[in-house]
Amino acid sequence: MDESKQGGMPPGGEASPGGEAEFLDAPPRTGKPGSVGNYNDPYGHQEAASTAVVPAGGAGDTNPPRRPFGGDDDSDGDDEGMLRMSFMEHLEELRTRIIRALYGLGIAFLATLLFADRLWTIISDPATDALKKLGVNPPRLVTTTPMESFSIIWVKLPLLVAVFVASPWVLYQVWAFIAPGLYKRERRMATPFIFCTAGLFISGGLFAYFLAFRFGLQFLLGIGMMNNVQPMVTITEYTDLFIDVMLGVSLVFELPVLIFFLTLLRLASPRFLLRHSRYAVLGIVILAAIVTPTPDFFNLMLFAIPMNLLYFAGVFASYLLVLKREGKAFPWKWMLLGLLGVLVIVAGLLWLAVARFHYHWITHWPFLVH
Repeated sequence: MDESKQGGMPPGGEASPGGEAEFLDAPPRTGKPGSVGNYNDPYGHQEAASTAVVPAGGAGDTNPPRRPFGGDDDSDGDDEGMLRMSFMEHLEELRTRIIRALYGLGIAFLATLLFADRLWTIISDPATDALKKLGVNPPRLVTTTPMESFSIIWVKLPLLVAVFVASPWVLYQVWAFIAPGLYKRERRMATPFIFCTAGLFISGGLFAYFLAFRFGLQFLLGIGMMNNVQPMVTITEYTDLFIDVMLGVSLVFELPVLIFFLTLLRLASPRFLLRHSRYAVLGIVILAAIVTPTPDFFNLMLFAIPMNLLYFAGVFASYLLVLKREGKAFPWKWMLLGLLGVLVIVAGLLWLAVARFHYHWITHWPFLVH
C-alpha cells in the first residue's frame, strides 16, 4: 500500500514529523477561482460545484451551494427593494418628513380657524350641559384675563382639532420615513397602518368627548355643589382639562397598534400576552385610575373596560399576524357565527327588558331606564 495515501504523508511529499496532525493543520491549498482545490475564496465552492465532473452512477457533491447571507428566497427578493442610506441621508429624510407633516398640520390649522366660533360652541357644550343639570344659572364659563378668550378660542382649540384632522397625513409621513427600511411585503401594510392608527386616534377623541369627559366633568362640578360651593370655571382651566383628557384617551386607544408592532418586531407573541394578561389588566386599571379625572368607580370602569377590550383586540391582531407568518388561515366563518349568536342573545335580552319588565329607551346614557 502506498504510504502517501495514508494520513501521515501529504500527497507528493515525504512523511512529516508531526504525522497526520501536522497534515490536518497545514494551510489550505490555493488555486484559481472555480477550481476544485480553491479553498481561499469563501464562495469558490459554488463555482466548483458547477464545474466538477460527477462520476457516472454517483451523486456528486451532495452539499448545496451556500447563500452569502443565509436568507431565503422571499428575503432575497425583498432586499432588492430596500434602500441603503447613510446616516446623513437618514437625517435629511427625517427633516423632510417633519417639514411636510408640519405643512399639513398648518393647513389643517388654517382651515379650522374658519370655524373657530362653531368649534368653541361644540367644545364648550359638555360644560354647558353639566352646569344645566346641576342647576347653575346661567350655565357659562368665565374669563379672568383679557387674553384668555383669544388664546383659547382662536389658538389652542383650533390647533387641537387640527391635530385630529391632520393625523392621517402625519401618520403617512411617519410611515414614509420608516418604509425604505422595510421589506416589500411589509410595505404593503401602509394603508392598513394609516387607516387603523388614525381611526383609533380619532375614535379615542370621540369616546373622550361623548362619554368620558362629560360624565367626569359633571361629577367634579357636583362634588362642590353638595358642600355649598358655587362652580365658576374659567375657560383656561376647562380647556386644559379638555385637552388632557382628549389627547390622553386618544393615545391610549393606540394600544392595539403598539401590540401589533411589538409582535411584528418579534418582541412579543400572542402566547406571551395572554399568559401575562392578568398583569396587563392590573396595569390598565391603574393607568385608568390615573387618567380618569374623577375618583369614582363608575368613571374608572368607563375608562378601564374599553382599554382592556383594546388590549385583547391587539392580542387578536398579533395572533392573525403570527398565523399569516406561519402560512395558516383563521376560521373566520366560526367567528362570525359566534358574533351573530352573541348579537341574537343581546337582542333577546333587550326585548325581554322592554316587553316584560317595562323598560323604555331614552336618547342619552344609560339609554335604557325603568
